[in-house]
Amino acid sequence: MATAYWCIVEDDRKGSPKKVMAEVLGEAGRLAGANVEAVWLTDKASDEGIKQLGAWGASKVWVLENAAFAPYMGEVWVPALAELVAKESPKAIFAPVTSRMREFVARLAARLGAGLSADSVALAMEGDALVATRPVYAGKLLAKMTWAKTPWIATLRPNVFKPAESAAGKSAQVEKPSVKIPAARMKLVERREEVSTGLPELTEAEIVISGGRGMKGPENYVILEDMGKVIGAAVGASRAAVDAGWRPHRFQIGQTGRTISPKLYLGFGVSGAIQHLAGMRTSKIIVAVNKDPEAPIFKIADYGIVADLFEVVPALTDEFKRLLDKS
Repeated sequence: MATAYWCIVEDDRKGSPKKVMAEVLGEAGRLAGANVEAVWLTDKASDEGIKQLGAWGASKVWVLENAAFAPYMGEVWVPALAELVAKESPKAIFAPVTSRMREFVARLAARLGAGLSADSVALAMEGDALVATRPVYAGKLLAKMTWAKTPWIATLRPNVFKPAESAAGKSAQVEKPSVKIPAARMKLVERREEVSTGLPELTEAEIVISGGRGMKGPENYVILEDMGKVIGAAVGASRAAVDAGWRPHRFQIGQTGRTISPKLYLGFGVSGAIQHLAGMRTSKIIVAVNKDPEAPIFKIADYGIVADLFEVVPALTDEFKRLLDKS
């Protein structure tokens, strides 16, 4: 319906919505009340996944289920959802900032001729208008924007918005609309799954540890991973470390990598180049360890330690173990 706020589902490609959807649905619910609906494009929607979306506040789940939706291809997804948008005229369309949604939502907005607030960090109603706040100039400034017409389309930065609390027993109406599925002009030749480190996903983690050029080599990231396993943190890297071939690009934090907003960011041997700060400066608490007292990262850090990271990391890891063993 014309007053509905749609939330596009980011799933784990195994039939379940990712936990970041609790944040997207929670913010939509804060703005729209009960007029929140989830839209799930997938090749396999699970009953449990639909129940979870309902528990997070979706009053209705639009399930567009077709084998053609996996793997993701923008040329297939965009026309299908654009057709449903034309039929139902939602007031707003939200999605989380993920690798897939960055491309998909931008293409959808272009297809609809609608405005897009990408990487939003705040949303608020001012009268009858939705106003979005988003970082600009590599995060140095925050800009406010609004839309000339509906639908209001925005992607929401993870770990910024308050997640909806899961309401057990709350269910959602399920709609399975018929839409045209265009033929893909490309086909997947091969898919290679990355070997899991056993640590949380970078953009969803509440604690993120990052290593920069000061790590001196790829073999030394094991000490950060050991700490990550103790405190349940994801481990990322600066662009300098990725460019040196020490870590795969999927671990890069920054303007040309992943954007993160964890509750706690721990940077070891990270100098704090502008492009790296653009990807992590909205972290709630920033801790930096660097031998250079003039490192730029100290200017935005809440806590800074001028020391050798190879002395600090093992000591911190031992202390975390001691504290967690007590609890």
